[in-house]
Amino acid sequence: MTNKALIVGSSGVIGSALAERLLAEGWQVHGVSRGRTPGVAGVHQISADLTSPDVAQALAGVNPTHVFITAWSRQATEEENIRVNGAMVKNVLDAVGPAGTVRHVALVTGLKHYLGPFEAYGKGAVPITPFREEQGRQDVANFYYEQEDRMFAAAQQYGFTWSVHRPHTIIGYAIGNAMNMGQTLAVYAALCKHTGQPFVFPGSAAQWTGLTDMTDARLLARHLQWASTNDAGRNEDFNVVNGDVFRWQWLWPKLAEYFGIEAAPLPADISPLEARMTDAPALWREIAQQHGLAEPDVTRLASWWHTDADLGRPMEVMTDMSKSRKAGFLDYQATPEAFFDLFERLKREKLIPA
Repeated sequence: MTNKALIVGSSGVIGSALAERLLAEGWQVHGVSRGRTPGVAGVHQISADLTSPDVAQALAGVNPTHVFITAWSRQATEEENIRVNGAMVKNVLDAVGPAGTVRHVALVTGLKHYLGPFEAYGKGAVPITPFREEQGRQDVANFYYEQEDRMFAAAQQYGFTWSVHRPHTIIGYAIGNAMNMGQTLAVYAALCKHTGQPFVFPGSAAQWTGLTDMTDARLLARHLQWASTNDAGRNEDFNVVNGDVFRWQWLWPKLAEYFGIEAAPLPADISPLEARMTDAPALWREIAQQHGLAEPDVTRLASWWHTDADLGRPMEVMTDMSKSRKAGFLDYQATPEAFFDLFERLKREKLIPA
């Protein structure tokens, strides 16, 4: 039987990598998004408001065999995150579930499952690293848990299997994405080179010296396909990271060297990007004009707030992959090469200076 995917968030950093992967593997791929960013060529694009039950009309007749939920909508409070993002999952699954074609649903969340939501980030009893799936949920309101519960209820109602995927910070290619450290750091490095400003690590001393890991969007795409098509992936939750660990004090100079700039020493006080990038929109327009770049709007490429949140954590954050390994997923991706591959693509697409 032909596999037919419905990717929720198909133009995002995860969804676009997954679409490219599944198309290369011969899948039919439908993608649903808000329609603000062009999707991957070959995907049947659907524009819909996922927060409305009317999404059923937009998805009528799609009849997917697999659903991949890779999107979320950021709200002002966690209470609103829970209401809006839980409804998105419910609306999509209630739209496609009754036809009886759905065999598996994969939900992408993340390490805030263990850390808590942004407004209570790391304030609870954070589990001992590396994070393991068996550590379960934190005793705090979290929209990830609401998304899971909505999926579990739909699975019981409509008879499909499920998987939950928890990546760490994503490295991948996507325009207009709110959670993309790789592109953010590339833009930051280009701005430093243009202005002669030092390439200062914007995070905490704990992140600078502690062990950490990351997730390449391409590896996550392979993990999603694997879990959705193998018995070992059904009705399970999985962490998913590249497989290596590093310290930012080791990787930061390598990123600086790639761009031909000098890595500054760790400052005495934390130096977040969002507060330092007030001039970035005007400066980026200068850079775009000077180098003939395709995107002069820096807000479409960089997400200062999200990179600040990840790099500003006051504790070590790293992840155990044993559960996936034991289940048969053995893929690996070197994190420095994930960054450099992304930077090369950004240059080819004329999104950063060559």
